[in-house]
This record gives sequence, structure tokens and C-alpha cells, in this order.
Amino acid sequence: MPFIITDPCIDTKDTACVDVCPVDCIHPRKDEPEYQATSMMFIHPEECIDCGACVPACPVAAIYESVDAVPSHQRELVEANAAYRQGDADAFAKADGLVKAHIAAQPTLMAIPAAERQAAHATA
Repeated sequence: MPFIITDPCIDTKDTACVDVCPVDCIHPRKDEPEYQATSMMFIHPEECIDCGACVPACPVAAIYESVDAVPSHQRELVEANAAYRQGDADAFAKADGLVKAHIAAQPTLMAIPAAERQAAHATA
């Protein structure tokens, strides 16, 4: 899995990353039906070309360049990204369930504004 979107994206869903992606691999886009129902966005690993354009575009530093780079406090979001890519209603529900479990497990960190959350994860 190339790039992973993590918890600062939760309930932020800023689409700056979508705007710079040359292959449209970040979902759900605003024009996709799942956008309103999903808590965060995901990068489809088979569509991603590893260009890295999304990383500096993300205003809340939610994108990591690899699974190994994702902090341990956010590992369940790797599984959420993997589930989401399957593309059917059950996969979307599973991915969002994993995100909601992450939110429930990290109430103190999730209370921190998204733009500050990555730094807070480093000290947790």
C-alpha cells in the first residue's frame, strides 16, 4: 500500500489532495455518493502511482508515504484504507467502522484540532 491517509483527515476531508492527484486515486471525491457518509478520505493503492503530490497538498498533514511510516497509534487506519479500496457498500461500511473505532479509542487525541493532531500523536 503506497500512501496512507490518517486521522487528521477525519471529519476534515479537505480535498486539496484530490485536486493535485494526477490519477484520481483519492476517494471518496465530493462527487461520489460515499463522500457525505464517510468520515475521512482514502487512497486507493492500486490506482496510486506513488507520485507524492498529495503529501504537501494536505493542509492537516494526514498523509504518510508508507504503511511503515504510520505511527502505531494510527495503525488501524491502515486497515481502514485497505478495506475501503474494495469498493462495495460492505467495504465502505467496514472502513468507516474502523475509523469510528479509532475515534472512540483516542478521545483525547481526537479532541485536538486536526491541524495539530499529527504532532500530538508523536508525543502520545
